[in-house]
Amino acid sequence: MFIMAGRMVGHTFVHGGPCLSGLSPAVVHVLLGGSPETATVTLEDCPDIDIRATIRLLEGESEISDEGKINVRDLAFAWDLPCLTGNNRRWLFEKMLIHAVIGRVIRQIKQLRRGPKETSMWAMLSQRPDTVALLFPQEGAVDYSPAVILQRITWPRDDDDDEDDDCSVDTKCRVSGYLRRFIENASPDVMTNLVIFWTGWEILPRNNLSIEVVNGSFPTASTCYETLRIPGHYKDYASFEHVMLACIGTCQTEFGLV
Repeated sequence: MFIMAGRMVGHTFVHGGPCLSGLSPAVVHVLLGGSPETATVTLEDCPDIDIRATIRLLEGESEISDEGKINVRDLAFAWDLPCLTGNNRRWLFEKMLIHAVIGRVIRQIKQLRRGPKETSMWAMLSQRPDTVALLFPQEGAVDYSPAVILQRITWPRDDDDDEDDDCSVDTKCRVSGYLRRFIENASPDVMTNLVIFWTGWEILPRNNLSIEVVNGSFPTASTCYETLRIPGHYKDYASFEHVMLACIGTCQTEFGLV
């Protein structure tokens, strides 16, 4: 399964699709042939919240409760590691952290690595290390600032000649103005939801974002084409903003689960 996932990552990159974001830098390091021992691992890289909380108990020098010691002991036994003693706390913390982030998924990492190799991506990654950030972008590195989003938008044009277009030029201008104002005043969280709602992904696509003003009840998106469709019936910004916030808020659950 992970071999297939690796192939998909390679093919989607070649054909301009979304990249695989959110991978731990430590996982990317090992994926590209680095040693697990030289990977920089942090607690935030651990995907399991319960395991992360248990390992966090070993961080620092504060006293660990009896319940915490039991949790650490059980986790150490499960991973064939020695129990906590007065002299191995830091060592055990590092071993548990590396195993939680890399050791448990080393087989999957090796399988995932075969995908880029089979799609000729491996040569590029080896010869051009600067492309790694493009193939495996970090979520925190994405710039969702209003200026960046506005520059990427292809706005409806006054001279669009479409026989099926029932929206007037005035309507397109009014709704486009509402969207521009919405983006300019949006918080980072709102901008993230808007991009996911618009594209189906948390990473900005390579192509421009498109807008269509249509007849309809609520804003929708054709994520494969990065196209946002906004109804033209809004007459004031307040109602537009209210509906937009409600709609893009469904990006984490989809309409059917609201």
